[in-house]
Amino acid sequence: MENKDVNNRRTGYICIAVTTILFSSMETVLKLVAGDFNPVQMTLIRFFIGGMVLFPFALNTLRKKRLAVTPRYLGKFAFLGFVGIFLSMNLYQLAITYTEASVVAVIFSCNPLFVTIFAGLFLKEIIERKNIWAIALEIIGIVIIIQPWNTKLSVTGVILTILATVAFALYGVLGKRDSAKFGGVVTTCFSFLCASVEMILLAVVSKIPAVSGFLTDAGLDKFSSIPLFTGFSMDNILVVLYVGIGVTGVGYACYFIAMEKVKAQTVNLVFFFKPILAPVFALAVLHEVIPFNMIIGIVVLLAGSFVSLFGDRFSKSKNAGFEK
Repeated sequence: MENKDVNNRRTGYICIAVTTILFSSMETVLKLVAGDFNPVQMTLIRFFIGGMVLFPFALNTLRKKRLAVTPRYLGKFAFLGFVGIFLSMNLYQLAITYTEASVVAVIFSCNPLFVTIFAGLFLKEIIERKNIWAIALEIIGIVIIIQPWNTKLSVTGVILTILATVAFALYGVLGKRDSAKFGGVVTTCFSFLCASVEMILLAVVSKIPAVSGFLTDAGLDKFSSIPLFTGFSMDNILVVLYVGIGVTGVGYACYFIAMEKVKAQTVNLVFFFKPILAPVFALAVLHEVIPFNMIIGIVVLLAGSFVSLFGDRFSKSKNAGFEK
């Protein structure tokens, strides 16, 4: 039993590392093609590709576990897809069009705050003292980085990112319950494909003249007459495939596999390290400057990660010393 627990933790930490790298590059690569595709179209493309890549592996998992996706569970996957992809990722993609990739990445890293709350509400996970300290440091670091008093920051972009973050945190926590039965790959695959169908339906409805006109008049032109097949070129196809297969397919599968192996709060480490790596990717690829306040904020975030990882060891050391 002990060996199994060790292997589970090892697998969980490996998946967390892979997810962190892939997720940290996400905003940068999406920014590269943001001008080529409608935001909803881009979300549909990447999650449909990711779902199709995972589909054979999902079928294999179902066969091994001798399980079937009944209409009841298909409805659950559709709800997960609606919350985590249809809502969260469309808001997220919109946010990238309004503000810098590094800013979106850092704000999105508030995810652990909401995961901790939702994990306590829905999964009954205990919120430990180290989690509270880590979250406090994370919030301080994010405030230092985004500087909410900075009038140059896009308010729309910030609000969209926060809403996307809350929805994604709920998606991750609720997905953990279904992952326990079906596995991370199955949960990820079917929630992706269900969300893709939902977005295709949205695209079809958005082309109805009355609906298109209403959305345009309401200032929601990005949801009006959503294209499905335009924007592709030889210049962006490799980026699209990387986002669909790598970031979306492999990244999310590893995310949910980690959810199976370790606590949801431990998987939060993805979003502690993401704001550290994401600005580096943005600097290297998009040449977005890393200002001094971001460097200070990153140091604070690292402190939060350190507390989250090693807080228990320090507590045990203190207790051991006291007992002596």
